[in-house]
Formats: sequence, C-alpha cells, structure tokens
Amino acid sequence: MASSAPAKAPMGKRVVRAALETLLASENAQYSARRPRSSARASRHAKGGFAGGVPMHWMRDWPQPFPMVIEAAQGNRLRDIDGNEIVDFCLGDTGAMFGHAPAPVMQAMRQQESRGLTYMLPSADADRVGELLQERFGLPCWQVAVTASDANRFALRAARAATGRKRILVFDGCYHGTAEDTLVDLIDGKTVARRSLLGQVQDPSLTTVMIPFNDRGALEAELAKNDIACVIAEPVMTNCGMILPQEGFWAFLREATRKVGTLLLLDETHTISTGPGGYGRAHNLDFDLFVLGKPVAGGLPAAVWGMTQAVNDRLFASRPESEHGHSGIGTTLAGNALQLACMRATLEELMTPANYEKMLSGAARLDAGIQELIAHHGLAWHTARVGARLEVVFSPAPVTNAAEARAVADATLESVLHVALLNRGFLLTPFHNMMLVSPDTTEANITDFLAAFGDVLNLLPLEAAQ
Repeated sequence: MASSAPAKAPMGKRVVRAALETLLASENAQYSARRPRSSARASRHAKGGFAGGVPMHWMRDWPQPFPMVIEAAQGNRLRDIDGNEIVDFCLGDTGAMFGHAPAPVMQAMRQQESRGLTYMLPSADADRVGELLQERFGLPCWQVAVTASDANRFALRAARAATGRKRILVFDGCYHGTAEDTLVDLIDGKTVARRSLLGQVQDPSLTTVMIPFNDRGALEAELAKNDIACVIAEPVMTNCGMILPQEGFWAFLREATRKVGTLLLLDETHTISTGPGGYGRAHNLDFDLFVLGKPVAGGLPAAVWGMTQAVNDRLFASRPESEHGHSGIGTTLAGNALQLACMRATLEELMTPANYEKMLSGAARLDAGIQELIAHHGLAWHTARVGARLEVVFSPAPVTNAAEARAVADATLESVLHVALLNRGFLLTPFHNMMLVSPDTTEANITDFLAAFGDVLNLLPLEAAQ
C-alpha cells in the first residue's frame, strides 16, 4: 500500500498535507466540469450493466472521480466523449506502446479479415513470427498466449514440468498478471496471499516464496533448499515503483539459479521499453524462459512465451501422448491467425531500431527536463527510467526493494500530479504515474508536458520543514 507520508525536499521544504487535499479537490472539480457526458454515464451505470459501469474492474482504479470514456485514439492522442483531446503518455499501460491504431497493424487486420480469424491450426504467418521471435530474443522455442498473465501461468507450469519441482520464487512488489502463484506479499518475513486477491483457496506459501529484490543472501538461502523450479522476475521491477537491479545482481541471480538447477524466467512485458530485444538483449542477460505481452501485437490481445531447447524437450517429454490437450497450457484462441498477423506486423514494422531510437531519445529529453524541474523546486525526488519508460520517485536516491518503494510512496501526491496533468492535457498511468514515450510522441509534446509539469509543481503547497 502507498504511504501517506509527505514528500520532503533537500532544501528544507515539505508538502503541506491539508492544503494538498484541497488542491486535489480543486483539480477533481475541474476534471468533472469538463466531462459532463462521462459523468452522466458513470452515474447511469453505477448499479447496472457492467459492474461499476466498466467492462473490466481495473478501469475503476484511476485516481479521477470517474473514468473518462474514450471515443477515439490515434498515435499518441486520445479524445473522450466530451471532446477533450489528450496527449497519451500512458498508452494503455504499455499495450499501445507503439501508438494507437498503428498503420502496419491495422493493415494486417484488414488483410486477415477475409481469411478468417481463428482456426486452431497454424496460419501462413506462423513460421515467420517464430523466426522473428528467435532472432529478436534469442530463445529457440516459442508458444503464443492471449495475455501475459496466461503466458506467465503457462511458462511456470512448463518450468515445474521440466524440473519436477513445485515451488517458485518471486520478488516482493512483483506483478506478473493473474498467475495465482505470483499474487503474494511479503509480511514480516513470511509469504502470504496478497490482501487484494479475491477468491484464493490454496495457501500460496505452499507453492511460492517471496524475497526482497536485490537481496543476494535471501536468494542464496532459498535456492539452497533445492526445491525451487523457477525464479520469475522483471529485469527492472516496474509495478511498485521502478526498482533497478544493483550492479551485478542479474549475473549473480543467473549463476545462483544455474548452480542448483532452478530455471530463470524473464518477464519483459514492461521492460520491452528498453529496446527491440528488450532489457535482456540490451544487457546480455541469460535466461531459460521469457514472457512478453501487451504491445507484442500492436495492442491486439496477444502474448508470447519462449524457452530453451532443453526446457522444451523436457516439457514435451513429460506430456502423455495419449492425452490430447487438457495440459493446463494453452487456450483455444491462443495462436490464432489474427494474433499472428498482427504480431508479424509489429515485429517487422513497429519494434524497429528506428522507432526505438525516437522513443529513447524522447524519453531521455523528458527525463532530463523533469529532473531539472525537480531540482528547481528543491524537491527530494528523483526519476527512474528503463528505456522509453520513466517515473518520478518521491525520494532523493534510488530505492533498492519494494519496502523502500512503499516507504516513500505518497498516494495523495500521486493523485494530485495525475489529475492536474490530465486537466492540462496529459495522461499518465493510474499506477504511480508511469510515463511512456511512443514513436508518435513529438518534441512539441515533450516541451508542452514539461511546461505543464512545471505549472503543477508551482501549485504544490510547500513549507519549510520544522
């Protein structure tokens, strides 16, 4: 949970809590006044139709008073049903990282529509997509899922089948979709079911152990028990604030897992922002399994998971030939023709070095501008960045684990920044205000955002610390 402790500044300033609440109320009022149609819809559907008026309950988790309803999206711009035009730095929380309705993907969809959408058989694009995945991420064997949640679930099942072990290891503060084994928290040194997890029956500590990120001692101690099938991790933690690995941590993690026969699964669903081959390729990481969802098909629901030849061989050797399907791995719509067509277009025409060059240079400029504004206002904050993805962290120095991230988080301050920036035409993620630069993000967008960010910082009620 986010802390409500006020952010502090190195020059002896702090945010005035009561005044911050007043500022949030004012910004919420402005948001509501500009969206009468979205407001009316929220009231109308509060008790009927979709639960809470939204087709997926996370859509209620934005800090605004009610969700705005989107009428159209193109490139890095959104328009809601009230006619508000917004520059999008959220990009569907990475699902639209290469822009909304990208032309190559839309063309692939139009071409595929006359050929059928799903057959439960490979399409003509299958071989090329497989080759592209091999070339891009280095692993030889691949499978397709509908979401990264599914891909992680299937990859963990494959790891258990390949190793004959039951337990997995995750890092405190992680999020790997709805894979049940990963939805845990670390409380007083014990692994327990995440408090927000609904309908959980099995005790997750029977299948999962959670330790702090960057903690080499805790990692060695758990791996020494020789019962961990797989360590699953983002190369940079991005779901409890951004937590970068300490120098040498990934080399240590790889060597430690290899020594005891534990597989290593890299979840690059967010860190694909690093480059065309993800963080793993950019930093020469070695791993046994790999998952990528969200943007891999340009926004169409799709995900991929890959494995080494050794894992693939052990997985299929463990599958009884007399049993068709029913393995707990795969779903009927996974690997359908429309997914493959859109993945091919994305891998060939969107996830290109040229597009990443635009994204990374834009993110570097955005990062530098935010840092300059933070310093100008004397705030004890910093930015954390992985490729085209960055966040503001309310501490003067980088955090190294989830406990430190939670200690400096400030839910009210996050909400103020989010709603105030949205009122000025810029959308960030609803979760710790992540910003993502797409190939469609222009220099003018970044300049205008930095001006708006400076305006919002000028509104913050600061006072000298006692």
